[in-house]
Amino acid sequence: MTTPGMKLPPGLVSNLQDVLKKKGNPAPEENDDKSNNKKDDESAVQSSAPVDDFDPSKPVIFVTNSDGIDSPGLIFLIEALVSQGLYNVSVCAPQVDKSLSGHSYTFQESIAVSPAEIKGATAYEVSGTPVDCVSLALSGALFAWSKPQLVIVGVNKGPICGNDMFSSSAVAGARQALISGIPSLSISLNWKKGESQENEFKDAASVCLPVINAAMKDVESGTFLKSSSLHITLPSSPLENKGFKLTKQSLWRSKPVWQAIAANRNPSAARFMSNQPGMGLQLAQLGRDASAAGAARRLNSQKKSLEVVESVGVSGKVDPNKTVKYFRLEFQDTPQEETDENLDFRALLSGFVSVTPISVSHMIEPDIEKAASEWITAALETDN
Repeated sequence: MTTPGMKLPPGLVSNLQDVLKKKGNPAPEENDDKSNNKKDDESAVQSSAPVDDFDPSKPVIFVTNSDGIDSPGLIFLIEALVSQGLYNVSVCAPQVDKSLSGHSYTFQESIAVSPAEIKGATAYEVSGTPVDCVSLALSGALFAWSKPQLVIVGVNKGPICGNDMFSSSAVAGARQALISGIPSLSISLNWKKGESQENEFKDAASVCLPVINAAMKDVESGTFLKSSSLHITLPSSPLENKGFKLTKQSLWRSKPVWQAIAANRNPSAARFMSNQPGMGLQLAQLGRDASAAGAARRLNSQKKSLEVVESVGVSGKVDPNKTVKYFRLEFQDTPQEETDENLDFRALLSGFVSVTPISVSHMIEPDIEKAASEWITAALETDN
């Protein structure tokens, strides 16, 4: 296990010290306008940074999620990490639920970043996706450190197995870290609507803590996985699990079901909302938010977003003479015929904690490569 007195690699300590020195001693001003503008932008980001007790003798764990900054899974995980006193815990998470946004960036739009209050951690909330959060954090624009030792995405609400990993923004956040050369874990809980309780997120964080500590130990010794991330899915009632089980990604998937819905009574408002991905969910979240401060933050963010949208004329692109239909996406579980007990969803249903390696390797399995080679050869011969 890692101890509070542990030492980081000299190179990393040096990098951290350099960053901290630069923050305390700004470089002399340049005459070039472009340089001045860049420094103004950097100053604006740094001036909004929350005051934190960064300890360069401790390793950094960066945490994000897909359910949003106020979700219990994120809060309980951070509490568990902070309570050990072993790590600098940094957080950058979406303002609202961004589940199922896949590996998406916010492109050609500005995202809003503001400090968030999470005890024991340096935290920001972002009006973007989990991939935005990871990418922004690793860019060096927000935190004192040069890079974290480990990225964790979770604890996320709902199981992520099989082909659903391709659309999961939680898995995508961990994948983005891996692509950037940072070891990563993603964690999800098999939440059952109407049955599961909020304290199960706390139990899930507690169950995963030994794995996180073991991962940190191996990261520091250079023996942690180099070419894959680990996705951990916990069963309902995490404390009653049968143990951890290394699993394979299955073909399990949720079936997308599109439901036709009635148009809003105010057609122009309905059309405007249809041009704002996730805006309806965000505004609905405002009404459900029990925290007045959280609601105020989101309201300010929404106002800024509306100003941006109106300034580029997005809401005016809809032809008022066209008939507009509205649909809402829902997902249903589908029966699975796979019987291998080492598959992710099978292990989960059996009460195990599923641990599935997620690779970004470009290697193609030999049988797939052979089949593709034979097909393209045959296709070209037929064409000739």
